[in-house]
Amino acid sequence: MNKPSVRELALFRTPDSAVRPETQTVPESFWVSLRYFNAYRIAIAGLFFVSGLAYGDLLSLASQNVRLFAATSAVYLLAAIAYQVILTRVPQNFDTQLTVHVCTDVVVTGLLMFASGGFRSGLAVMLLISIAAASLVSRGRLLLFYAALATIVVLVEQAVEVFVHGDPIGGFVPPALISVGYFATAFITNQLAQRVITNERVARQRGIDLANQLRINQLVIQDVQDGVLVVDSNGLVRSHNRRIDQLLGRPAPELDQIDTYSPELAQALAGWRRGAGRTSASFTLGDSGTLVRARFVEAGVAGDSFTVIYLEDISKLEDQARQLKLAALGRLTANIAHEIRNPLAAITHAAELMQEENRQPARERLTRIIRDNSARLDRMVKDVLELNRRDRVQAEPLPVGAFLALFLEEFVQNEQLDRGAFALERDGDGIVEFDRVHLHQVLWNLGRNAWRHSRKRSGSVRLRLQRQGNRLELHVVDDGSGVAKDLQSQLFEPFFTTYSAGTGLGLYIARELCAANGAALDYVDRSSGADFRITWPGVRG
Repeated sequence: MNKPSVRELALFRTPDSAVRPETQTVPESFWVSLRYFNAYRIAIAGLFFVSGLAYGDLLSLASQNVRLFAATSAVYLLAAIAYQVILTRVPQNFDTQLTVHVCTDVVVTGLLMFASGGFRSGLAVMLLISIAAASLVSRGRLLLFYAALATIVVLVEQAVEVFVHGDPIGGFVPPALISVGYFATAFITNQLAQRVITNERVARQRGIDLANQLRINQLVIQDVQDGVLVVDSNGLVRSHNRRIDQLLGRPAPELDQIDTYSPELAQALAGWRRGAGRTSASFTLGDSGTLVRARFVEAGVAGDSFTVIYLEDISKLEDQARQLKLAALGRLTANIAHEIRNPLAAITHAAELMQEENRQPARERLTRIIRDNSARLDRMVKDVLELNRRDRVQAEPLPVGAFLALFLEEFVQNEQLDRGAFALERDGDGIVEFDRVHLHQVLWNLGRNAWRHSRKRSGSVRLRLQRQGNRLELHVVDDGSGVAKDLQSQLFEPFFTTYSAGTGLGLYIARELCAANGAALDYVDRSSGADFRITWPGVRG
């Protein structure tokens, strides 16, 4: 045979790290493959040993020397069992063990061929399996050694047949052809194996990269300030972060429908998916009363429909803006109130003196106008000064139901109103942490406002207390005409009023005091009448 060319040898060459196995860790899959192949070796050796004992030379095997065939098969079987024990207990020196296994296969096959009449027995084909199996896991130039060793053994055995038993010279052609097959099998199998190994290594690395990326994404999602939900096409929430628990005011369910998280959110998502809604929507979460903005982003790939929902706590943004506004307003009002009150007191005093000195009707009307407007300015100054009380909260546990009953009696008595026009409805109760003076002032403002716009009949103003899970709501409802839709967005703005004698600060101050005590005051749009709602999340008792 011709010697392999330099180009052929280069094709078998692997990187330096592969040539020096001591510098590279052998993959576990190589050891598993070697154990599987040795199990095949045990089965073949056992088959040869049994056939030699049971049939002798009746088969084409062992046709020349039954004893040699049986003895070689027995040694082969014992060696294979020993190899299996070593592979299981001492998985070290991979290339050494592989080389010993292949050399054993080649030598034993040569002896079995000699005992069975040479190449005619067909045992030389068995070496193709050994070389192919070794090429799958071998590295460097060892696979050339295995093919060359098998070639030498087959050709030597054929030479013995020619010179000892008188076989014709032409008998070298089949062994030569199968020797070419040994090298071709070694080369092709090794190339395919290297491709598979490379693909496996790339897949393993990509799996690690993907796991790292998923871990990073999970950490980022868990730490972002916005709530994040991943919803599939069936409305099932596949994943969410810890922020969702805080926004909902309760532990969020695992792998449940979006409706169980928030009906308002589910409705907004359904509208967006139908194309009837916008990519963002603002609403109040039912259990916590938190005002949020939901933003919907389509994130599905390969035909899957997944939606990522980002929930932003608008109430916090509004609270931050309110804090900045209050800081500036506090500095302004402190100076204005001081500058206004002094001349206001002088004007009021002068008006009273004018009224005492002259009783003419025209002048009395003018002094009354001065006095009324001075009183209005005085109320406005007092309301402005109340803004500074927001930061002085002295919260205490208050049973809301009992507090409302006492407040209502005090309110109608001091305002000299008909008690029958006010109704207290209880559908639940609870204990809230609230400053007693602040709650008194908030309810007084809401009560005056409701009475002013009501029809002033029996039950015209209703204070309705209701409990929904761990959330407590107090509704102050009147039977008036309600608030026009175009004015509802301005209700809680400072100095906005539709009442000529009002200051426009009552509702604004009421909302600020509620926010300072961890509650929320908003307006509920009803078909008739006005409905102002105070919401306490996480109520005990």
